Formats: sequence, structure tokens, C-alpha cells
Amino acid sequence: MKKFAYLFFIFAIVVGLPCLWFTTCASIGGQRAGSRAQSLVRADGLEVEVFPQLGHSNIVIAITFSPDGKHVLSGSHDGTIKLWDTATGKEKRTFFGHLKPVRSVAFSPNNRHIISGSDDGVIKLWDIITGDEVMPFTGHSDSINSVSFSSDGRKMLSGSWGEIKLWDTATGQEIRTFSGHSGWVNSVTFSPDNRQILSGSRDNTIKLWDVTTGQEIRTFSGHSGFINSVAFSPDNRHILSGSNDSTLKLWDIATGQEIRTFRGHLSVVSSVTFSPDGRQVLSGSWDKTIKLWDTNTGQEIRTFAKEGQLDYVAFSPDRTQVLSSSMNKIRLWDVTTGQEIRTFSGHSEWVSSVAFNTDGTKIVFGSDDRTIKLWDVTTGQRIRIFSGHSDVVWSTAFSSNDSKVLSGSADKTMKLWDAATGQEIMRFSGHSNRVSSVAFNPDSTQVLSGSYDGSIKLWDITTGQEIKTFFGHPYSVYSVAFSPDGKQILSYSSDKIIFWNIETEQEIRTFNRPSTLEHCIAFSPDGSQVLSSVDGTIKLWDIITRQVIKTFTGHLDLVRSATFSHNGNQILSGSNDGTIKLWDTATGQKSKTFTGHSAWVNIISFSPCGTRILSASYDGTVRLWDVATGNEIASFISFTDGEWIVITPDGFYNASSKGDQHLNVRIGNEVYGMDQFSNIFYRPDVVEARLHGKPDPRNIRGINIKRTSRPLTARI
Repeated sequence: MKKFAYLFFIFAIVVGLPCLWFTTCASIGGQRAGSRAQSLVRADGLEVEVFPQLGHSNIVIAITFSPDGKHVLSGSHDGTIKLWDTATGKEKRTFFGHLKPVRSVAFSPNNRHIISGSDDGVIKLWDIITGDEVMPFTGHSDSINSVSFSSDGRKMLSGSWGEIKLWDTATGQEIRTFSGHSGWVNSVTFSPDNRQILSGSRDNTIKLWDVTTGQEIRTFSGHSGFINSVAFSPDNRHILSGSNDSTLKLWDIATGQEIRTFRGHLSVVSSVTFSPDGRQVLSGSWDKTIKLWDTNTGQEIRTFAKEGQLDYVAFSPDRTQVLSSSMNKIRLWDVTTGQEIRTFSGHSEWVSSVAFNTDGTKIVFGSDDRTIKLWDVTTGQRIRIFSGHSDVVWSTAFSSNDSKVLSGSADKTMKLWDAATGQEIMRFSGHSNRVSSVAFNPDSTQVLSGSYDGSIKLWDITTGQEIKTFFGHPYSVYSVAFSPDGKQILSYSSDKIIFWNIETEQEIRTFNRPSTLEHCIAFSPDGSQVLSSVDGTIKLWDIITRQVIKTFTGHLDLVRSATFSHNGNQILSGSNDGTIKLWDTATGQKSKTFTGHSAWVNIISFSPCGTRILSASYDGTVRLWDVATGNEIASFISFTDGEWIVITPDGFYNASSKGDQHLNVRIGNEVYGMDQFSNIFYRPDVVEARLHGKPDPRNIRGINIKRTSRPLTARI
């Protein structure tokens, strides 16, 4: 009877969904960081994927409504595009593939495809349903600032440095190039009848072009600053422009004459658009306001509530709602009342530091919410929160006996905490800028701090007194480390690496700066070698000769973290390209790439036994990986509302009481809340088994769900 009741309940939560046969997907490899998690597959081929709503991890610089108004599309500095449900604010899909910020996005008129333009110089056409890239459009030699579909979807425009290109969307072939601007082209769009195109440039002009001939028809001059945004009126009689000179201008297409100027913004006007009926215009500005104007009179109708710097605004197709992007959030507004309806974002905290304890059973990480979190890696439970810093926590470390935790913060202090109680033991004050790096000496009697004030300080852990200060860097110190014997220290700044004698406070030797973009240092276990990250490479140095022994290349962007394995045979690196790479120290060869993060990887660490690694990212996740297989074991996520989850790549999770409200379930291209599926995926026992490296519990291996005459079977 109990079994029947359970099956009936499972049937109830999937009422309204097609009958399914779930099987596990093979792990998807070889994709960019942040690519799809393992998912379930229905008998009809539609994927079923559980994923946390993380939102964008960096500034959102492009937004638009779908033609039917049911979806919102966004592009970000984090290099991703996200599809959102307008009615619920749920994240539906993330498109991965660009290597640099995505500056412009657009829907095809039939809602089946999207295009994106990026600083990587590539335009990409995507399938909305599958999330797959259909084709790239290559031909620009610089950043793509703006893209636009023609109203029939057959052609596409792109704007870059000094040029506009017209493309055939079916073949990906370039049709023609429009040349004439003498600066960046910031905005391009088709006229409603597709016969003309409009472009706005940093040369302070707007140009009207003939699509068929490629000839310039007219130039509109009058702004005293960059043109950031242009738009055609729905009746094709007027154009609108927004500029760095803090104004909007309305122009007559036929004569090229300025009709009126809209004044009221106090800073750069970054985005402008007409309402669908052309009676109103909308503007977003760096003065942190959105303004609604009457097209005919030029009068301001309404100012929407101030928020951060506005980068983009858009009208809904029915003109009842307005979108705006500011920082990493997208907001939906009611046009009539001016009230915010909802926010499209994630609620996770980006993670800046992470560390294992000595037996690998606990981890701590610091984040932008000014706290340190302690987790049990064996159970997937968050144990406690250490609160007391007043700014971002940039560095964390365990003492040698695991009884204490050390943290360094942008509030210019370092704090010592009792790991068992979470109580603050001691506060170390003396730096005049951010404490960027902290470390215990081998016996944990002293601690070291490096700061953006250019100094390194050694402290007594018992008294909290400053023992010594090391001066030698004129610039910010990014990283510090004790030698394995505790007698020397390394410090790393943008000018050089310095090897110090602690007793004499003297520089033993200096490694001259090979680059301005260096972020970390690490001693080899025997103290004879040093690692440093240099731009997109890692360099291995001989500490005596100061010569580079080996350079490790393979990352596509800045390397933010690098470390040795505990036996020194392997090197691990984390990069802004979102990947973690494992290298053979002796040969310099890459042995494995770990992909899954959707943003910069800030810090990486080997477990004490060397079989697992931790990575922390601006995407708000800390991920645990299996070194042998390269597979992700689980992600640890804390949210701004105090909730948390630990989730496996195939969707099984453990969570705080309301943590799973941050989880979405996608079936095909529809997204649901976890409340309908929690009895399938809420499995702390599965999470714990995975964390221990044990087989899954037997009771997840066959859930038979009956609906009418067809069985629904989840075989996980």
C-alpha cells in the first residue's frame, strides 16, 4: 500500500507532462566552461535538466524581448547569453561559446533563433530550443558592438570598428560591407521595410544607408558626443538617437533635419527606443535613470526608480512593460505605474577564496557577502557562517591543526576564527588597503598578510601583534606564501616577485616582472621551485637561479590561480576562460581540462590526498572534482537569502529548508520549479555517496510511475 501511495504521488507531480522514459545522458565533454550539466533524457528525446538559477556573473550589457514578449534575452560581460521566462523570471537556458563579453543580442522574427555579437569578433547564430550554435559569422577583425535581424529574418546586420556588415542568415555569407564611419559603430538596425539601415558611431554621427546598393543616403550631425544607440520609428518617418552628450534627438528621415532634442538626463544616454506605436520614446542613462518621453512634445512623462548605471532599455511588444539592464541584473517595469515588476537574476554569491582542511573533510570559502562559510565535504552540509568582516573576503586558510580559520578582507583587516564555534578570536589591523592574501606558517604560530598598500606583514597569532613589515613593492601585493620550512616568504606584485628572509627582513632575490598581469605564486613542496601565473600562462622558476624552467600554455585568458599537488608531480591552474587545467610538472604537458564554470575561476586547491580538487568562481559556485576522471562530483552554492544547496551534475541535491527554491527543472524548452520534482531529486543520501566516492544507493535505480496505459520509468 505504501508503494502504491508513493507511485500515485509521483504520478501526481507530473500530471500535465507527457509520459516519459528517463535515462541518464552520457557526460558531455569538450565544451566550454559552463556547458551543460548531465541531464536526463525522455523517450521523445527532450532533455530533462536540473540546474540552479545563478544568473549572470558580470555586467549585463545587452537585452531584448522576444517578438511575442514571452521571453527575455540577455548578453553579458561574462561571455554568456541567457534566455529568461518573462512571466516568471526563471532562467530557461544559457548559451555558451563566446570567449569574451557579449555586447549585442537579437531574436529572429520567428522566435526560433537568436544572434549574438561579442568582443571576440564573432557573431553566432543559435537554436533557441536546443541551445546549440547553428553557425558562426566571421569577417570582422574587432569587437562586435551591435547585431540586428531584418524583419523577414533572411538578413542580419553587425557593427564593428568603422564598418557595418550585411549577412545572409541561411548561408552565413557576407553580402556587403558599409564603410564610412571613422570610429566604432555602436548601434545598427534595419528600417521596418528592410530597405534601409541606420548606424550610430563614436565619430558622433548617424548614417542612413541603402541596403541594396550599400550607398550612404544621408548623415545626421548634431550630437557633441558618441552615438550609443539609434532606432527607426515604426512608421519609418523618423529616427531616434542617444548620445554621450546626455541628450536624445529626434530626426526627420526625409530631410535629415533635427526635429527636437530631449533634455533631462545628467549623464551618457546609453540606450534609446520607440514604443511599438511610436507615440513614446524610452531612454536609459548612466545617471541611473530610465525616462519615458512623449514623442510629439518632447516632454518627460515619467522617470523610473533609480538603480545602477543603465546600459540598455527595451519596450515589450505590447508596450505595457519595459526592460532595463544594470550591473548583473535585468529589471522589468510597468509602463503605466513606473513600478518594478520583477528582477531577472541569480541570487548566489561569487566566491573569491577556498581552502581544504588538513584531512580534506572540510572546506572554507570567502565571498562578496563579507562572510566565510564552513562546509562538511563528506555530507554536503553547510556547517556554519563566520560573520564580522565589513567588505569582500579575499583570502582564507586553515591552521595546521584545523582548529582555526584565517581570513583577509577588503575592509583592510585580517581575522582569526575558532573553527568549532565560528567565534572571532582576534582581529589584525594595520594595513591601509585591501588584504588580498593570507597564510599560516607551517606550525601556525604566525600568520602572513599581503595588501594592496604594497606591504607584507608578519603577525604573532597569540598576541595579534605585528612582528615585522616587509617593504619592497611600490604597487599592490596580490599574493604571499611561506616556504615549506617557514624560514622564507614569497610576495607577488605587478612589479616583481620577491623572495625574503624572515629573520633578516632582507630580500634574498628578486624575480623581475615578466608581465603586468600576474596574480599568484606558490612554492613547490620541497621549496626549490616557484610557480607564477603570467597572463594566460604559468611559469615554473628555479628559486636559486631565478631562471624560468618551464612555461605552461593552453589557457585562453588570464590565469588567476596556480598550485602544486602535495607531491609536486602535478600543477593545477584556474583561468578567466572558466577552465581548470592539470599539468605534468616534469614534462609541462597538459593532462586534463575540467570544464563546468561559467565565469572566471578565482582559486583552485588540491585535496590533501591529491585525488580531488576544489575550484571557486565568480559564477557563485565552489566545485569538487575527481582528478582521475576529470568529472565534477558536486557544486556547493550559497545564496544571498541565507539558503544553500549541494548539487550533483545529474541533478540530485541536498539543501537548506528553502534552498531548492533556487533550482529549476527544464524539460525541452519549458522550465518548472523544483517543488514539482523534489521527491525525485532531493536525495542527500545520493549526494553523500558521491562525495564519499561510493556507489549510488540502490533505491534510485528504478522508479516506476504509471500513467494511463504507459509506464513512466526513471532509471537513474
